[in-house]
Amino acid sequence: MAGQGNQGSSQESKARPGQRRMAQWTRDYARLPGIPDEYIGPDGVPRAAWTRFFDAFAALSPADIEKRFASADRHLREAGVTYRAPGETADRLWPLSHLPLIIDEADWRQLSIGIAQRAQLLEMVLRDLYGEGKLVADGAVPAAAIAGSAEYLRAVSGVRPPGGRYLHFYAADVGRGPDGRWWVLNDRTQAPSGAGYALENRLVLSRAFSNLYKSMNVERVAPFFEAFRDSLRASADRDEPRIGLLTPGAFSETYFEHATLARYLGFLLVEGDDLAVSGDRIHIRTVAGLKRLDVLLRRVDSNFLDPLELDASSHLGVPGLIDVLRKDGVVVANMPGSGVLEARALLGFLPSLSRRLLGENLIMPHIATWWCGQKAAREEVLSRLDDFAIEGAYAHGVPGFPGHGPVLASELSPSDRDRLRQAISERGIDFVGQELVRLSTTPVWEEGRITPRPFVLRVFAAATPNGWTILPGGFCRIAEQPDARAVSMGDGARSADVWVVSEKTVATSTLLPAPEAVRIRRIAGVVPSRAADNLFWLGRYLERAEATLRLIRALGTSTRNPAKGAGGSSSALATVDRIQRILVTWGATSQSTRSNPAKVVAEALQGEEKFGSALSLVKSAQRTATSLRERLSPDAWQIITEMVERLALQVDDDDSVVSAAELTLQELASLAGLAQENMNRAAGWRFFDMGRRVERAINTARFARQFAYDDAGDEDLDVLLTLVDCQITYRSRYLVGPALAPVRDLAVLDPYNPRSVAFQVGVLNQHIAELPSLKEHGLIERPQRLAVALQAMLTTSEAGALDVKTLFALEQDLLNLADAIGLHYFPHGPNASRPEKLTGLA
Repeated sequence: MAGQGNQGSSQESKARPGQRRMAQWTRDYARLPGIPDEYIGPDGVPRAAWTRFFDAFAALSPADIEKRFASADRHLREAGVTYRAPGETADRLWPLSHLPLIIDEADWRQLSIGIAQRAQLLEMVLRDLYGEGKLVADGAVPAAAIAGSAEYLRAVSGVRPPGGRYLHFYAADVGRGPDGRWWVLNDRTQAPSGAGYALENRLVLSRAFSNLYKSMNVERVAPFFEAFRDSLRASADRDEPRIGLLTPGAFSETYFEHATLARYLGFLLVEGDDLAVSGDRIHIRTVAGLKRLDVLLRRVDSNFLDPLELDASSHLGVPGLIDVLRKDGVVVANMPGSGVLEARALLGFLPSLSRRLLGENLIMPHIATWWCGQKAAREEVLSRLDDFAIEGAYAHGVPGFPGHGPVLASELSPSDRDRLRQAISERGIDFVGQELVRLSTTPVWEEGRITPRPFVLRVFAAATPNGWTILPGGFCRIAEQPDARAVSMGDGARSADVWVVSEKTVATSTLLPAPEAVRIRRIAGVVPSRAADNLFWLGRYLERAEATLRLIRALGTSTRNPAKGAGGSSSALATVDRIQRILVTWGATSQSTRSNPAKVVAEALQGEEKFGSALSLVKSAQRTATSLRERLSPDAWQIITEMVERLALQVDDDDSVVSAAELTLQELASLAGLAQENMNRAAGWRFFDMGRRVERAINTARFARQFAYDDAGDEDLDVLLTLVDCQITYRSRYLVGPALAPVRDLAVLDPYNPRSVAFQVGVLNQHIAELPSLKEHGLIERPQRLAVALQAMLTTSEAGALDVKTLFALEQDLLNLADAIGLHYFPHGPNASRPEKLTGLA
């Protein structure tokens, strides 16, 4: 026996390093007793799919593994993949587990069949609840179980869903039960979230482990989204429908996902303010007037969709939307009111409903649930209160108790336990008792080894003309604690990609259509007014940040130069004082700090409490860009993110301040180059560029007024040339030092200088002329009228005639032009311009 042991040790020592690591990981894997696990099967042997994965994974060196993990984390950070936990105002970086959840093909097939059956059952239940009402009339479902839900909308009762379906998109949260089968934990019929994050998870992990991903024959997710997109397109009543994804806005917990799905599926990302009812149709407010919308994929809860007929306090929906649905004017996916099926009160009735409506038993069981609105169930729960997890029958959390999860009576204080018992006795309709179930576990990577953690898998189903199709994979949430009973992304959980693996090679797929099926088009596309407004202000914030950084650099350079700083001449000191005054006026620094130029530059660069500091302006640009995620390239978002991170780093001295300012100016130049070379020359690009041009013109006029005043000296004029980046041009054109008239001409009037006011106004005129007119009188509209007048004035002016008063008037005219653009094209306030009529609008 001893000899056999030595022989085994000898063989293990000769094994490859990867094999030894894999053996060690498996020995150390502390599977929780009595809890189903994805890696180790019921027989105590690792599942075949996981063995394939870990054999390949263990072949990587520890350094290579860490390098790939770091690559995945870097992509998430650079791409700005974020979410927001419930109740929080700040975004969190998306927490991705570095190991996928792996499910073999046969196991997934059974799971898919059960999900498709359940989706069809829920569609039929909705059709009856809002239609004939036989289920309630016959007693198959208690009326109180439906009426008790705030998601049952009487306003849509009897309304036939345009497109023929209540449910277009369905999701179920599942876990593996004690018997090893998949169990349903929750149904998601309102506006299921997570599919966009599942896309990001797949993108990140398939890049980090590209060879491993290919060798595992992972089922692709693109065919699912293609089928879903085609299904929504087919539900409309015209061949080339316009589809929008309705989002609550940038402050939504999952706004990043909304932008990801809109970009991936080719939908317009819209908010309630973007939409308007006219006649029997929904239209998008665009810079060209109203454009018809055919399909609305909503990510706004039903009650907030129409303030006229539902929640009157809602600012997220569209007034009149329900009436348009009655008139068959728009397809809404999912139909308003579909969230009623998320009520836990209905879970206990689904098995009998399946037999009644489908003629078959439910393939996938769900957690045993007792609705306390029925006497027998209530008495059962009260008699064994410590054996149940108590949940709200309709809402997340338990009425009268803090938190969003279940309440365990056995863990309550005696007084709280008595209070819970009394609440169930008095109003049982609001409570359900559910069987205590511990979640099954999956391997995660922690400190160089694998360890089990509980998880919940959200599986998605899309309705198509050929039935329900299931996303091969899903959205997996993993808890940090080994004994978790529920997992929420706000509770320190992480997410994981889900690999459905096959023994056969999986064909690659894409959402791009076949070449022969593509009809060539050269159209600018639709730009909602809100998006145009955000693009305009993104350009303004970035240009304003650039002007502030140029001032910081000029001031920082002066303080480092003794001849120009505190020990310099009176004219140099006056120039420094002017720079500081501008920074104070712009809100970049405080009046009290002006006596200390070094403190001024540091505060102007990084003062978080100062609305005009470079950091605050770049953060404002980032917030605005957040609302444009579906329109910005990953490179553009990365540059904006890097600027925020750079300016947030603490600097210790003048050199560091100037260096940070210069590097950020280089990044702003890169962003301007991206916009110039990569953005399609449509209305969106025009508004972004108009924002930059109008802000640059305003700032240049201010600089000229401050530094090219009537008695300006060499120091002031030299600073002006630096601020407008014209030192080289001036030196090459004039073989003398800075002189007032030539500097004014170069900075203000020269139409060939891309930094001059005249150049900006010329470009603004070109942009405005290319934008559609909103009135039909044929007359020149106010923005163009102001821009033409400005260009005429600048063209006919002479540098010698420019004085401070004229420059101030020019600055005011430019501000008026910026306001006129906003009032004319953007839908804010009673003075916003609207098209005179809808004739000829698509």
